[in-house]
Amino acid sequence: MRPLPEVPSAAAPVDAEQAGASLVEHYPRLVRLGYLVLPPSLNRSRRVLAAHALAQRSLQAARPAGQAPGTGLPLPRRPGRTPAAGPDYASVRRRVLRGALAAGLPVRRRWWPGRAQLPPVLPLVWGLRLFPHSGGADELALEQRLSALGGPARAAFVLRGLESLADGEVRRELAAAGVADPHAALREADGVDAPYALLASPEFDPCALQARPPDLPRRRRYARAALAAAAAAAVCGTLLGLPGGGWGRGEPAAPPYARNPAAEEALDPGALRVVSATFWRHSPRTDFTAWPTRGDRTEDVRLLRRALTVWARPGGGVRTSATPRTPVGPPMGAPQLLYAGEVGTSAVVLFYDGLRVVRYAEPRNADPSEGAALDFARVDGADAASAGALVVERAAGRVRYLTAPWVRKASLRDLLAPDRAPRPLHRTPDGVTDALTGTGSKGGCRSWDAVELSDGTTDRLVTDLGELAPARLTSGPPSQPHDVAGRSELESWARTACLLPSVRSHGVRSVNSWTYATQPLPEGGGSARWLCTRAETWRGTGSRVLAQFQAPSARPPGSRPPGVVAARSEDSPACGKRTPRVLAGVLWKSRGGRWYVLAAGSEQFASLTTSGGVKGSARGRLLAVPAEAGDRARLNGRLRDGTQVGALR
Repeated sequence: MRPLPEVPSAAAPVDAEQAGASLVEHYPRLVRLGYLVLPPSLNRSRRVLAAHALAQRSLQAARPAGQAPGTGLPLPRRPGRTPAAGPDYASVRRRVLRGALAAGLPVRRRWWPGRAQLPPVLPLVWGLRLFPHSGGADELALEQRLSALGGPARAAFVLRGLESLADGEVRRELAAAGVADPHAALREADGVDAPYALLASPEFDPCALQARPPDLPRRRRYARAALAAAAAAAVCGTLLGLPGGGWGRGEPAAPPYARNPAAEEALDPGALRVVSATFWRHSPRTDFTAWPTRGDRTEDVRLLRRALTVWARPGGGVRTSATPRTPVGPPMGAPQLLYAGEVGTSAVVLFYDGLRVVRYAEPRNADPSEGAALDFARVDGADAASAGALVVERAAGRVRYLTAPWVRKASLRDLLAPDRAPRPLHRTPDGVTDALTGTGSKGGCRSWDAVELSDGTTDRLVTDLGELAPARLTSGPPSQPHDVAGRSELESWARTACLLPSVRSHGVRSVNSWTYATQPLPEGGGSARWLCTRAETWRGTGSRVLAQFQAPSARPPGSRPPGVVAARSEDSPACGKRTPRVLAGVLWKSRGGRWYVLAAGSEQFASLTTSGGVKGSARGRLLAVPAEAGDRARLNGRLRDGTQVGALR
């Protein structure tokens, strides 16, 4: 049968003067009691200081002098021991015991640690280590046995041996000190087989101490580190105290009158231009300026501030990319906020400053060790056709788009499968599409995904070329390019799409591909098509032109080989609105094994000639001249106005 819990005896208030007198009279015994009960995890020097602190703080519960002290019954003692001390001493001893037991309790994160669990503030000794004198083998064995006990059992043994209390009073004292099960503590203390007289040994006397120096080399290292930290703090404080908020990487070393209010406003999240959800319906322009501010973190000031700060001052841990000839400097003023939200595993912010779209991405948990990404793309001069979507996420070979507010429906079309109907592409209410496979990422150009954006009247094809703004795909002559429509144009793009990697990551705004000639092949080889593919850039310069030859193929649409690049040029006006003509030729082998030089020009050409390894001429804009394998010919043409021009190169 389990014994009833021990109930502490009621104690009357203790007079402060009498308690102080008892503390002075019995101070060595109280300090020894605290030293023996304190947890053995503390080193001897810390236990000495903690025991003195416990004894000196034991007067806090004493009442002011002048109140009538209560009467207390004398405490029962073990037979043959010293007469009991008065109730004043018992109260002080109980405070010391309670503090020593509290020092051994674990610190829990939910609560603040108790005062006894913290290092003592006073007494404090600098530059010395204080510890009692060493005893003999018996004292060492007792120290080890006490270290193996729990705090309550250690206190029970000390109260029995040092204070000569009977078991009943030991249980009362333990209960008053907050021990949950005093009976178990006494049973555990019964397992210590050592004479109580050893507790009076100098080994356990924290009032008779030895002094030794600490680890002097380590103290010198700590002193040097402290001096360096103090110097660094002084320098930082000086810089922070300079006029204008300090000089550093954030602000140039310039006088106050050189500060730029526009640059300061550009770093303020509260100054960002926010556009309403319905502004685009009555906006005078249909471009990125009409895009509404969207996303679930548009009110996250910390995220926006980090994005603007990284944009202004990207550090070494920021992965930065930009389309060619795109300035990567800080914003010129408060930019427009297009989007701020969580996409996939990242938090993404999109800005627009009138010239560039800037994308900032960081991990959702904002872990600085994983770095951030900053992408720049020029989008000046955008219109409704070229401002239909932006890449909001690119990860693991997959991309997500943020579509314009006027896009009513988005579909996914494989350019290499012209007969296949487009698949619906799901979007969130904010206009973010599901992740789709990156262009040309399925190995060997076996598919090429393009997104079809519909505003209710027009369907536009755009495709990812490795930049923030997808490129628009069109067909038709340079004077009147139009969105891809119809079976013939889709089949033409099915054999052109795999040539697009040659203009990837080049700042491309749109790619127009059109058939400028159809040529009957010698020996009844069918009809071949000549196409010109021109990639225009956002910056105006750096356009790329490809002239391709598409031989007839018996394969079904979608499995026919891509066209052969007959000529290419960069920064050439050919095949463009300003100079819509184009001329190119190839060395072709017929089914019968004979070789021919084939050439074709656009409708501006009146005649064609070849020279060099192969000589020949033809009226009109088509030419087929017999040749040998490996022959090299120089191709020229004469326009209808008599001007002679060369082939695309």
